[in-house]
Amino acid sequence: MPKPEEEAEAKGPTEWNEGRHGVGPWEGPLPEGPEAEKYDPELLAEGDRRNVVDAYRYWTREAIREDIDKRRHALHIAIENFENDANIGTVVRTANAFAVDTVHIVGRRRWNRRGAMVTDRYQHLMHHADVSELMAWAADQDLTVVAIDNTPGCVPLETAELPERCLLLFGQEGPGVSPEAQDAAVMTCSIAQFGSTRSINAGVAAGIAMHAWIRQHADLSKAW
Repeated sequence: MPKPEEEAEAKGPTEWNEGRHGVGPWEGPLPEGPEAEKYDPELLAEGDRRNVVDAYRYWTREAIREDIDKRRHALHIAIENFENDANIGTVVRTANAFAVDTVHIVGRRRWNRRGAMVTDRYQHLMHHADVSELMAWAADQDLTVVAIDNTPGCVPLETAELPERCLLLFGQEGPGVSPEAQDAAVMTCSIAQFGSTRSINAGVAAGIAMHAWIRQHADLSKAW
């Protein structure tokens, strides 16, 4: 059986069919000077088929993380992991796309990384044993916790003013956000629905909520 650290380094879904996207070996003179340190010699020689934006082609993983760190937002995401981890990978992938500061896993430490599509390599992750530990950390970091769920008395996300220093908290398919988490959050926001389903997928809900924060607080001129 592979060790956890080996699982994290194993190829992900976007690397199984590497020939379908990316670029070939570097053409022309190789990068020189201080900027050359951010390039990966192996990628320069063999090509870069990773799931990264063109601006990061041929860069080392460390250089990509460092560059994103310069532009990360004051937004944190937390998702409860008490019963199943079906949506955590999707949440991590979306958080990476929006340059979220950190994704917090609450409950079980292990989760299926397949849905993250390798983006967990560039995204800060933090584990908390339970909701009380998460809330204590958020208070110490001066982050306002906002839960996302469709329950009576929720504030519509479409009209809510989200704090800039914010931690958006999500639950799991079925049970949603735990009662303890809702009680600890300053408010719970709901996403408007018009069909027959009782709820939308937690990974989809997380993407909608993150983008709501982006529309209110991000500098859109810096988007790719």
